[in-house]
Amino acid sequence: MNEMKCIVVCAWAALMVGPLFAADSDDAAKIVAESAAPAEPLSLWYLKAAKEWTEALPIGNGRLGAMVFGGVNTERLQLNEDTLWAGGPYNPVNPGAKAALPEVRKLVFEGKFAEAGKLTDEKLIGTPHSQMQYQTVGDLTLNFPGGNAKDYRRDLNLDTATATVSYQSDGVRYSREVFANAPDNVIVVRLTADKPGRISFTAGLKTPLWGSGVTLEGDTLVMSGKGTGSNDVDGVIRYQARVKVVATGGKVTPGSDTIAVEKADAVTLLIAVATSYKNFHDASGDPEAIVKKTVADASAKSVDALRADHRRDYQALFHRVKLDLGRTDAMKQPTEARIQHFAEGNDPQLAALYYQYGRYLLISSSRPGGQPANLQGIWNDSLFPPWGSKYTININTEMNYWPAESGNLAECVEPLIAMVSDLSVTGARTAKEMYGARGWVAHHNTDIWRATAPIDFVYSGMWQMGGAWLCLHLWDRYEFSGDSKLLERIYPILKGSSEFFIDTLQVEPEHKWLVTNPSISPENGHPGGSLCAGPTMDNQILRDLFANTIKAATILGVDADFRQQLAATRAKLPPNQIGQAGQLQEWLADWDLSPGVDQHHRHVSHLYGLYPGRDISLRETPKLAAAVTKSLELRGDKATGWATAWRLCLWTHLGDGDHAYEILKFLLSPERTYPNMFDAHPPFQIDGNFGGAAGIADMMMQSRLGDIAQATSVAAMKAGIEILPALPSAWPNGSVQGLRARGGFTVDVAWKDGKLASARIQAASGGAKTLTVRYGDRTANIVIKPGGEVRMDSDLQLAHP
Repeated sequence: MNEMKCIVVCAWAALMVGPLFAADSDDAAKIVAESAAPAEPLSLWYLKAAKEWTEALPIGNGRLGAMVFGGVNTERLQLNEDTLWAGGPYNPVNPGAKAALPEVRKLVFEGKFAEAGKLTDEKLIGTPHSQMQYQTVGDLTLNFPGGNAKDYRRDLNLDTATATVSYQSDGVRYSREVFANAPDNVIVVRLTADKPGRISFTAGLKTPLWGSGVTLEGDTLVMSGKGTGSNDVDGVIRYQARVKVVATGGKVTPGSDTIAVEKADAVTLLIAVATSYKNFHDASGDPEAIVKKTVADASAKSVDALRADHRRDYQALFHRVKLDLGRTDAMKQPTEARIQHFAEGNDPQLAALYYQYGRYLLISSSRPGGQPANLQGIWNDSLFPPWGSKYTININTEMNYWPAESGNLAECVEPLIAMVSDLSVTGARTAKEMYGARGWVAHHNTDIWRATAPIDFVYSGMWQMGGAWLCLHLWDRYEFSGDSKLLERIYPILKGSSEFFIDTLQVEPEHKWLVTNPSISPENGHPGGSLCAGPTMDNQILRDLFANTIKAATILGVDADFRQQLAATRAKLPPNQIGQAGQLQEWLADWDLSPGVDQHHRHVSHLYGLYPGRDISLRETPKLAAAVTKSLELRGDKATGWATAWRLCLWTHLGDGDHAYEILKFLLSPERTYPNMFDAHPPFQIDGNFGGAAGIADMMMQSRLGDIAQATSVAAMKAGIEILPALPSAWPNGSVQGLRARGGFTVDVAWKDGKLASARIQAASGGAKTLTVRYGDRTANIVIKPGGEVRMDSDLQLAHP
């Protein structure tokens, strides 16, 4: 069987039979559940070991990830490293694309959508048609002597970012602690017992990656290999994983490919993984040298020092936001039981836990210097994960970062900015070779090699707006920070994206609007097919892109002529249109309710203009907001995990907290949330976790910056902060501290009996100075000195500390 056929067959097999390595299926049966709830309320906890991957608990330091199963006889740590991907550098641009493009555009304008689609699949879709996939490192397994266990509990403490397992067996209390240390870039496993000489186990590494091998270097397991080839692209990324065993007391005995520990008092395992990946065009690194040094440096520290450094680093991020929605006895139940019963409405703290879990997952999967969170964050147990576990940039990657800014995790956005910078390079090649255009473009998907050409097929791939949408996150980072150096860094990226559309927009025959052609409304179809010109979402994204580029150039005092060109082009984009049923139209034509159109499609692309875009707002464009409401009613509340989360966010920005809460109840149900609280698309995609977290935060605070034509900085713009814009009646009492607002503000809010009790707003030194605060029908205009703060009462009157 050649490699390509093996990839297809093995991928099919993985989907049919599940994970390549199963946990000990007897563990759960051997455990007697006697444990009480943990003292830390921000904990996921369970009375049995995980049998399925979606029951295991995730840890991560931004680069390394592990899923901890917590078995008594067999512990499985499934390992990931964020640069272990299939394939190597490649250029997927179809060589026939540029020549075929004029004919495709002509067919689309003539309404010959089927013919246009056929030609697009043949000539415009990239070669290869698919991209490279993210891959698992493999498993570290610890096999312990047999025995029944009682008083078992495993948990994931979000406050300390630590997974623990504890149980009693034969009169001994065993404890297991696992954390991913970011400063030292190691995963630490600490095994202890309350009696000396009672820890014995055998440790081994295994992987599904072909051509990999395990050797021993004294007390260290070493596994080396490389990522697979994919889609006729050879695999070039080499990796090495090392596990050093440090025992106190007892005996450590190396075997042929395992290490045995006998009768130790305590044991620490240090896990390091690295690859040869340097950047999207260079995989010449030396993973062995990296992991040897990493393990040596970590070994020089005590486990107490490693733990303290880990907590100090993690908590500096996590502790910035605190959320209290109330507590009930439901907190005493294990987490999977709470998910089962959340819709009954008596567990507000589970919503707070879900929010903080989203922040935990982002900290754990997206740190400066690493890769952005992909479709599964950083956690993947397969060589062939669903959709390659790549970066789907027609919603999913963007949704991953929706909770970052308001959740006070600005650092976690850095990997996304770095990836967009890379895409502006590879996307320039695609723009030139495929479109004959300046600037850069990225379509609906990318991978670690930063591929930017359209892939898959027409209905998903022929969409030019992925890079343009990502530019909104770059602008958001500036609006939240006011960082002038950041603006200088991102402006060329915004400008390049805008230049591409200046060069490629086409004149629509009937209204003479400037439109994208060919394009789609992501993954949806109209009566003639998928291809179209100027779908609503494209126009909304372009209005944001052009406006933000104009503002950036104005602040920097550059490109005056280009600003005028952008403004003139922006004025010729198609307006938002309201259709026959009062809905916001998804396309230029009123096709939304036509026969054959999916009325309950998971994507709500045309509603981007309300959220996360800037085109529509409840107060400034009430007719359009009403049309969004109608579209949501027609689409329905229930969808896949991420699509449910988007609906939650949209209803929140329509100011309907109770409707948003009803959607949250579905999102946090067993249908859309696995026992370990991972989002169930299904299968697992992490974007639903992040979208749900963003929606919860937006129930309590939303912000915008005003448009000032001649603004010289964020500080010169007037900020708008809305307090409790969509508070559901299910949370009558509560508080939140540390949310971030545009303009550099930090916001604390407390409420009682469903009404505002108090608010505190702090101003950053480089942020906006003036703001309007709104609560219900009340508004207050405030000036805050840089670095200062104001406190407000329930009537938005200034209160003194």
